[in-house]
Amino acid sequence: MLTRLRVSGFKNLINVDVRFGPFTCVIGANGLGKSNLFDAIQLLSALADRSLIDAARSIRNVGVRPADIRSLFHLAGEHHGDNISLEAEMIIPGEGVDALRQRAVASTTFLRYAVTLAYRSDDSERSFGSLEILKEELDHINIGEATKHLLFPNKPNWRRSVIYGRRATPFISTEDQDDGCVIVLHQDGSGGGPIARSAGNLPRTVLSVANTAATPTALLARQEMLSWRLLQLEPTALRQPDEFTAASRLDTNGAHLPSALYHMAIQYARVMKVSEEEAISSVYNKVTTRLGELIEDVNAIWIDRDQRRELMTLYATDRNGTAYPARALSDGTLRFLALAVLEQETDAHGLLCMEELENGIHPERIPAMVRLARELATDTSQPAGPDNPLRQVILNTHAPAVIAQITADDLMIVENRPVDEKDPAARQITFGCIHETWRQKAQETVYTIPRNHLLDTLKLVVPGLSVLYVENEEEAAIKEEKTQEASDLQMPLFTLS
Repeated sequence: MLTRLRVSGFKNLINVDVRFGPFTCVIGANGLGKSNLFDAIQLLSALADRSLIDAARSIRNVGVRPADIRSLFHLAGEHHGDNISLEAEMIIPGEGVDALRQRAVASTTFLRYAVTLAYRSDDSERSFGSLEILKEELDHINIGEATKHLLFPNKPNWRRSVIYGRRATPFISTEDQDDGCVIVLHQDGSGGGPIARSAGNLPRTVLSVANTAATPTALLARQEMLSWRLLQLEPTALRQPDEFTAASRLDTNGAHLPSALYHMAIQYARVMKVSEEEAISSVYNKVTTRLGELIEDVNAIWIDRDQRRELMTLYATDRNGTAYPARALSDGTLRFLALAVLEQETDAHGLLCMEELENGIHPERIPAMVRLARELATDTSQPAGPDNPLRQVILNTHAPAVIAQITADDLMIVENRPVDEKDPAARQITFGCIHETWRQKAQETVYTIPRNHLLDTLKLVVPGLSVLYVENEEEAAIKEEKTQEASDLQMPLFTLS
């Protein structure tokens, strides 16, 4: 779970310091930098697994040519900055398995990871430059200071279930030596001492090679960062059947939906020690019930397993008993269905970033879609566990219909604000919050706006609402305006083509 992110020098993000709760909705006009925040998170995730160059190329709008990595660095006028710094505070799983399927147990679960990258040009005309690590650190955050770092509402029983352990020294540190800077991986497992590597020659982060139980905390931090995913559900991928040998988890574009749902039921049978038939019925019914919140006409969701062709196809049955394959379902139905399937993952953890959740969804069904996205996130009033996985959701949107469904505590506001009174043209991206919400308790300076100025600031109009949805109307003093009901619009479950 990503609880705090600091970014500087990445695209248009300079000295950005943001805090996340279990569920966050980032709002602001198009073109400001909402997507760049997601890209920074994805860069951190990629650096935990790939080489520096491959991680940089994996970010959106960066092509295959090495020269394109320069576009990740902040551009001021005609000049790019030289450094990118990224720092994340996170809660990691307490245990897992390494690359050899050996059990790994973290020394402590509340960590801070920081990395600074520099662009290095080359005198050779054939070279487009490279990336160098200037600093890499993985350190613990004292358990006694957890409440100072976790400012979002949470109960002690939840906090104790996800934050525990102790550590006196770093897991990864950067040290200056006579022959240059070195990055040290400190082992906290069995056997072996610290391993130092020259920073200037590293093609990848030290964290990315922590894949054995000899460094269990670094390993589990790496696995946590790899679980930070940008979910971009594509209807074409969602409609595809799966071979029996397909991946058993939903891909970030929505591929393998039939396989994910089927294997989820099989796993449920193993965990709950029930028959496969009983597990399939239970899991499919839960997904059907969820989908019924969006579309009343759906009666059943099920997977057809074609033994001859070895293909799995997702079907939806309406109340008349007519079965429709996934290729006949509407885009909005498929997106909602994908989230409903993700909700059933009992071993889920990590972060789901979602852009423009409202795409393909009928306006009257957006509240149900937002509610499902919110309920994907961990409930911080209850201990984390199989029924309450440590899962986090961050949305970004500029849609008034979505904003109207978000509580004030869950909003993060992006604005392009002036930074120099003497130079009105000097502006910088700022991430703020609603006045008197939990982010305002942070020690760092936090930009806030009054609740009743939100829509004016964003130049948005939400029909029927004076400001935005909140859980406690008395505290927020919100007054909902009565509006005449609009005529019904078509809300298709199926789109035969």
